[in-house]
Amino acid sequence: MKILFAGTPAIAVPSLRALSGVNSEGGFCKLAGVLTNPDSAKGRHGGLTPSDLGAAAEEILRDAAARGKTTFVLLKYEHVDEACFRGAAALGADLLVSFAYGAIFPVEFLALFPMGGLNIHPSLLPKYRGASPIQTAILNRENETGISIQRIAEKLDSGDILAQEIIALSGRETCASLSAVVAEKSAGLLVRTLRALAAGDCAGSPQDHGAASFCGKFEREDGRIDWGQDAPAIDARIRAFTPWPLAYTRHDGVELYILEAAPYKGEAAAFAGSNVRPAGTVLGADKNTGIIVQTGGGLLAVSCLQYRARKRLDWRSFLNGAKNFIGSVLG
Repeated sequence: MKILFAGTPAIAVPSLRALSGVNSEGGFCKLAGVLTNPDSAKGRHGGLTPSDLGAAAEEILRDAAARGKTTFVLLKYEHVDEACFRGAAALGADLLVSFAYGAIFPVEFLALFPMGGLNIHPSLLPKYRGASPIQTAILNRENETGISIQRIAEKLDSGDILAQEIIALSGRETCASLSAVVAEKSAGLLVRTLRALAAGDCAGSPQDHGAASFCGKFEREDGRIDWGQDAPAIDARIRAFTPWPLAYTRHDGVELYILEAAPYKGEAAAFAGSNVRPAGTVLGADKNTGIIVQTGGGLLAVSCLQYRARKRLDWRSFLNGAKNFIGSVLG
């Protein structure tokens, strides 16, 4: 079973490494190719840098070459166009496996693969079909989320489910930390699923389309904090938008990122008048938890923050340089 693996961001790297490991062991499948986005300009000098998956693929190829071994072909295309078709067709792969590649595969492209295509999706489908399932699960304060491996179908994230794994949530995950968990667990689930598929023991189950929910792509503006929300909702927004686009507010006309915070569980009465101050008012500081901000429901303890174009600071260091911060109204 020859596989073309498609992906772009870091979340797909452990799955690539897992497939490469199976490949080197002469196992039940062969990694024929890796498809990712082209190198892009990054950094101050605009030098071309490969995608996270592209960098990992190049490292694997270098290691293989140093040992005198041949392995997969690395393909880099911005669009699933005619050139991409030709590159993929030349591999003679049986199966396409995709994890956050960043483009929709047309039916004609899927027809290149006799066994069709599989997609790794970081939610318990049919819940949270779409572009932002990890952030959305955190925003909605779910108790659990998971990973689904589905057949690629014409409609987005609607294919038959071959495998799922549940991930329990503590309520303190960020998008970054949960993505890391999903990345590692997806690799193991993918190998187990492909092994079952190769053995003819992985039929799949149709989704309940009537139960489907959807999540779209977030924009930078979505990170703006509405202090009129309650403290748990603001806390969830901060965690969901770490590391991008980051949750932000304004102080004295300057953009201020709130990087780490949590609902305050101390005695609210310690902050006199907290029940009548406008949402966004900086009430003071708790020596154990951080800067205390009034919200539309409860108090938020901010422990790490950063002015735009400045360095991130713990709350004590921040207050040392912002003498008039307490008493101000954010937003």
